[in-house]
Parts: sequence; C-alpha cells; structure tokens
Amino acid sequence: MTSTETTFTRVAAAARNNADWCASVCRSHGIPSTFGATAWHSAHRTPPYYPDAVTLDPDAVPTDFLPEIDMASPGCSIKDSFAALDLTSDGFVELFTAQWIHRPAGIPTTPTTSALRTERVTTAARLRDWQAAWHGGDGSPDVFRPALLDDPSVLVLALHDGEDLCGGAVLNHSSGMVGLSNLFAVDSGDLAAAWSSAITAAANHFPGLPLVGYEHGDDLAHALAGGFTALGPLRVWLMHRPS
Repeated sequence: MTSTETTFTRVAAAARNNADWCASVCRSHGIPSTFGATAWHSAHRTPPYYPDAVTLDPDAVPTDFLPEIDMASPGCSIKDSFAALDLTSDGFVELFTAQWIHRPAGIPTTPTTSALRTERVTTAARLRDWQAAWHGGDGSPDVFRPALLDDPSVLVLALHDGEDLCGGAVLNHSSGMVGLSNLFAVDSGDLAAAWSSAITAAANHFPGLPLVGYEHGDDLAHALAGGFTALGPLRVWLMHRPS
C-alpha cells in the first residue's frame, strides 16, 4: 500500500470512528441515526455541536444525505470528512476547517512536568460537573447525558491535579482505533499536560490501538507536539438562513 493509500485509509477510518461517536451522542438523547454507504445521518436535529450528517466516502454527494436530514430547523450542519463538497448552493456556509490527526500505537508520550491523574467519569453527578467544566461554567448546553456512561465504546475521562478537576477528554473505541475528542483544560490550564495525560490514558485503556481525531488552531499544534500527524482536511458546513 502506498503512503497515499495509507493516508486515505486512515482518513476514512477516522471519519467512521467520528461518525460512531456522533451516533453514540445521539443515542444518549434517544435520537436514532443511520449509516449509509457514503454517509452517516440523523433525520432529527442532533444535540448542540454535533452534525446532522458525516460523510464516510470522498465520493459522497449532497443527495446522499441532504434529503434524509432536518434542514428546516436552525442549526443544521454537515461534516464533510474529505473537504470534497461545496454546499453553498444548498444554503450552507463554511463554519470551519480542521485536520484529521493520527497517532500510531506504541510511540512514547512526551513527558510533562505536571502529569495529571486520570479518572473515568461513572456517575451522572460527576458528568454534570465535567460538562460544566468543559463548557467553561454554568449554563452549559445539554450535550453529554448519563446514558453515554453506559455505552461500552465510550470513556469520559476527568483529569485531576490533586482533587481539583482541571481538564477532561472523551475516548471512543471503534473501527480498530480510538477517537480522542472534547479535550479541554479548565481556565486555560496546562493543555500540554492535558494532551499528554489523555494520550497515556488511551494507551492504558486501549493498548495497541492508534489514536485519531481532528483539531485546528492551538489544539492542532498541541496534538502535533504530542506525537500526532496531520492526515488531511475536513470541513464543517452550517445551514445559513439570512435574517
């Protein structure tokens, strides 16, 4: 397999892993979703920050998923996993672009001076605290529900400095890899320590499996410093309704 083929395979697997995570979040809200040949999609409005469709193949076309989703109510979004679509004529605007990232299993974690204690979130009360910290305070949106904690493919991790909650991350296991998402540090804390601790936790919980995800901006820089490589772009589109 050529390096180009390897990269394509990894992007496709990362997209499927991410779609599986989106499906898990939807299930925790009682929202059904569907995996098609070229895209995952939900016929009902998905939870905040989660797309209504994720493309799984670079040959996906809008008619594969747009007729299957709710484009009428506010917030409709599409994750164009291969940055291959132009949805402007369908009423969407580009929300952001990012890079898929991949970290092979077995490479050492870059040590930091402030390693954090990692603890699995297992109760609804702890999940509420985690979600509030993830969002940055009170008034957090209803995204992460307790049913997620019963999903065998999902681990919600809290990062502690002593007894203080200082960060968190989510791991989801599917497609022979582990997705790392929703990584945060409280009050703009030590993101390098959060990345290092989450990577170490993933290796401990899922030994021998590569890590994938997507990032942009400062988080992408931290991921690359932590041993990830960039695989290629994805694009998120948001339905635009002129005022």
